[in-house]
Amino acid sequence: MAGNIRVLRATITIFIGLAFAASQLSAQPQAQSQMTPADFWMSGTAVQGGLVIGRAPKGARGVFLDDAAIELSPDGFFLIGFDRDAPIQARLAAMLADGSKMERNIAVAPGNWRIENVAANITGGAKSSAEFQARRSAELAQVAAARSVRSDSEGWRQTFIRPVSGRISGLFGAQRIYNGTPGSYHNGMDIAAPQGLDFVTPADGVVTLAANDAFTLEGHLLMIDHGMGLNSAFLHASELLVKEGDLVRQGQVIGRVGATGRASGPHLHWGMKWNSARIDPNLLLPSN
Repeated sequence: MAGNIRVLRATITIFIGLAFAASQLSAQPQAQSQMTPADFWMSGTAVQGGLVIGRAPKGARGVFLDDAAIELSPDGFFLIGFDRDAPIQARLAAMLADGSKMERNIAVAPGNWRIENVAANITGGAKSSAEFQARRSAELAQVAAARSVRSDSEGWRQTFIRPVSGRISGLFGAQRIYNGTPGSYHNGMDIAAPQGLDFVTPADGVVTLAANDAFTLEGHLLMIDHGMGLNSAFLHASELLVKEGDLVRQGQVIGRVGATGRASGPHLHWGMKWNSARIDPNLLLPSN
């Protein structure tokens, strides 16, 4: 009797096992039919003043950020930079090969800016001088022309390095409020360094502006395009060691630290932009 019970239990166990396996196999085709094309891939968290690298879904013909087309590399990668005061939400979209559209909402984390309230009225400083007004339009036109350059550099793919060693003396995004009136925020990272010290390019790129005639604010200004709408600007140099059109490689010496233009002492101001968005260079460095 006991033997018959053991056989019966074994038969029931096998039956249940076969039934479960059959149910799993029958479910697989249905699950596969509900699969969608691969989603966007993003390198990190979006934050005001930050930059992320993304990859579009397979077969995407174009990528858009808030309805504005952004550049897409041949292997499907793209960049997105978020301005210091970017909205806290953005919409990313891709047009797929079959004509369909894939969208993704991106939450943009707020930046942590150093804000200082000052009990004084805002002043115009150098901007009120006649010399400044006479020269500034032409200087800004040169800067705009440099930023319009679109090279095929792939420096944007690299891990950026610091252009010079030294204490960070000015933070991106820092701002003073004068008796309730906001002043302009600091649009780059300042690195205090000795006069004449070499600085290098943080990533590969193409020189788009080398101002050997010092600008009113920036002094000897050097600009480099890293590709995909990403560019660097280096201000207040004492000497520039490259010229417009030069291809530069990461770590190459490109200039020397100075205090030309509107500067209180020798330092390197490193500013960055992705298209029209100003971004924090410090967030591109490995320690961040």
